[in-house]
Amino acid sequence: MRTLAVVGGGAVGLAVAWRAAEADWSVTLFDPAVATGASWVAGGMLAPLSEGWPGEDAVLAFGAASLARWPEFAARLAAVTGAAVFVADRTMTVALDAADAADLRTVADWVGARGHELRLLDRAGVREREPSLARTVRAGLLAPAEPAIDNRELVGALRRAAEAAGVTVRAESVDSLAELPHDQVVLAAGAASARLWPELPVRPVKGEILRLRRRPGVAPAPRGVIRARVHGRPVYLVPRADGIVVGATQYEAGFDTAVTVAGVRDLIADAEAVFPGIGEYELAEASAGSRPGSPDNLPLIGRLTDRIVAATGHGRNGMLTLPLTVDAVASLLGGATLPEAEVADPQRFSTTVGGIR
Repeated sequence: MRTLAVVGGGAVGLAVAWRAAEADWSVTLFDPAVATGASWVAGGMLAPLSEGWPGEDAVLAFGAASLARWPEFAARLAAVTGAAVFVADRTMTVALDAADAADLRTVADWVGARGHELRLLDRAGVREREPSLARTVRAGLLAPAEPAIDNRELVGALRRAAEAAGVTVRAESVDSLAELPHDQVVLAAGAASARLWPELPVRPVKGEILRLRRRPGVAPAPRGVIRARVHGRPVYLVPRADGIVVGATQYEAGFDTAVTVAGVRDLIADAEAVFPGIGEYELAEASAGSRPGSPDNLPLIGRLTDRIVAATGHGRNGMLTLPLTVDAVASLLGGATLPEAEVADPQRFSTTVGGIR
């Protein structure tokens, strides 16, 4: 039987391991702290359209291709584990001032011209759909095809699916890919991937999030995902069964995952500007993680050698791009290349990744 080592036990590593085991690989997954890290500290938005911007055609196409795979991916996971991972079925980006409202129109026009549905809403349209939002919200951009998932439910289900398929999980660090004896190796170590393959242009990008628990008698959470920009800072609110996830700050801070007072302060203030009732919620958790950033906001998925495959650099979109990443890696392990994932080939940074071992 063919043997595969997966280095990294976040959502990507677990999903790759699960899919490979179902394809009759003998899979061993290495991670000293499986199902933690950036996959644990996430909002779970699947929003490639709302985040689209003129000039980022490759990022939009890659994200949209992965979003289209999410229903089948979630159904397949539910069939194995019974997990229901979706927590919202739409995303709305709101504007608090004229400049942000103009940006919403720019996004709507650009994304719409590429065949995707986005709806501009006036003040009344926003309040009709989300009456608990602040009255200062003046416009909205509705993406009816952009859902959200519970990231923690997802990684738990992926671990169960992987183990049920026969994946061996070893709570160990890997110091050298060359020393692994397996036929194939998938490097899915997130922000730490460059420690094992220094030529990869992957860096840690710190992000802080809050988990808020709804208390009896307070305003219910918005029904869908709410995104906004407040004082130039992006903020999102993603519903959960017991409350809301609020995120996310973004810093170039290396592997620092300490939660800062300033980060918590800004997230709460910005969220309250959009959803005033949030002040009555319980602050249940504040946490931070290191997202694996890349220079062009696309992941790095492709062969580094005839034995080693990279699946890393997903940045803020690890949850969104998970199904396409899994399909792309499965194709590579089978000796083929998935056309939709060709833009993520790490060889596009040939001056950095050159001289591959």
